[in-house]
Amino acid sequence: MSAPQAGLSFDPRPLVEPADRNAIRAHAQRLKQSGGAVGSATIVPIVIGGAFVLIFASVVTVTGSIVGSLASAGTGTPFLISALGGLLPIILVLGAVAAVILFLIRGGRVRQERRYRLDRFATANGMSYVPTLSSPALPGMIFGVGSARSANDLVRGERPRFVEFANYQYTTGSGKNRTTHRWGYVAIKLDVPLPHIVLDATSNNGLFGSNLPATFDKDQRLSLEGDFDRHFSLYCPEGYERDALYLFTPDIMARFIDNAAALDVEIVDDWLFLYGKREFSGLDPTTWAWLFSVVAALLEKFAQWARWRDERLQADAAAAASATAAFAGGGSDDASAPGLAGVAASGPGALPFAAPAGLLRPPPGVAPPGRRLTRGVSWVSIVAISAVVLFWLLSQSGILGLLFR
Repeated sequence: MSAPQAGLSFDPRPLVEPADRNAIRAHAQRLKQSGGAVGSATIVPIVIGGAFVLIFASVVTVTGSIVGSLASAGTGTPFLISALGGLLPIILVLGAVAAVILFLIRGGRVRQERRYRLDRFATANGMSYVPTLSSPALPGMIFGVGSARSANDLVRGERPRFVEFANYQYTTGSGKNRTTHRWGYVAIKLDVPLPHIVLDATSNNGLFGSNLPATFDKDQRLSLEGDFDRHFSLYCPEGYERDALYLFTPDIMARFIDNAAALDVEIVDDWLFLYGKREFSGLDPTTWAWLFSVVAALLEKFAQWARWRDERLQADAAAAASATAAFAGGGSDDASAPGLAGVAASGPGALPFAAPAGLLRPPPGVAPPGRRLTRGVSWVSIVAISAVVLFWLLSQSGILGLLFR
């Protein structure tokens, strides 16, 4: 991945070199015209408009108060002090609104410059840039959780295979319990669908275990040789243990340990995802160099994975071929049936384009049992639910009231 396209090498200069303000504004205008700058362009006018409404209402209210004081208090020093005191709320409101407007303008400029730099960085490295994408249609575990799902600052490469770097967020809960979850991810397109496998990195687990949004049945945990278990907990569907060992040979395990031990990994369908609870797509050249090196280390081994086939599909393929041959050879009692007479005359199973069933190679794909891991229940959730139920029972029985008398 350090060379996403032939003839190119990793170039972080657009992330840090001086940027021309006119070029940044022109880039923001192009994004706006193409629909890529949705969000700040609509939110800022609404906030500023609301601020001016607030100012107008405050001015009218305080001015009325001052006029009333003028009519009743007369003139002199006490009146001037009263008038200045009446103007003070206006000054404070104007100052607060001005600060908010300046903050929004500053934030908009920072966002514009960030997008400009990332777009140029993507181009310099033979890739493309997409500012935002709502609800990415990806099969990874983080993409089907919560609401308000969106990816931003997507940097994509097409060669030697599709790779996407992005930041992602979604929300869970509501009201005071509403939480925004932020991730960085790398999505890599594989050659063939593979069994659903998760590598839960031990280095980023918290006090209550895994940081992943999904919990998997412990019976699907597979222990591998060497130091791999110290860095990752590997989960694969039951019955696919031998397939996991084929995919994760010692040299591939070493690649993951050396390059991706800080990341959670998920293989699902024909995708490989790398997850981290941090921003991936940003203006830090060190982060990009690390991510590019991780992907480069893994890409070299994906050719081996492309040869994997699910043997469970071989029986299905053989059965389908036998059924086709049987139908062609004896599926009709009428020898004059259109399209079958010539085939029937050549004998059962003598289709010129069908290989013997014993020589059939399974087609690319994964049988249903291997497509998704079985979800489990987190012990943290069990403890939390048990505590809530226990509290409710104690409160209903009156014991809780006796304890806090």
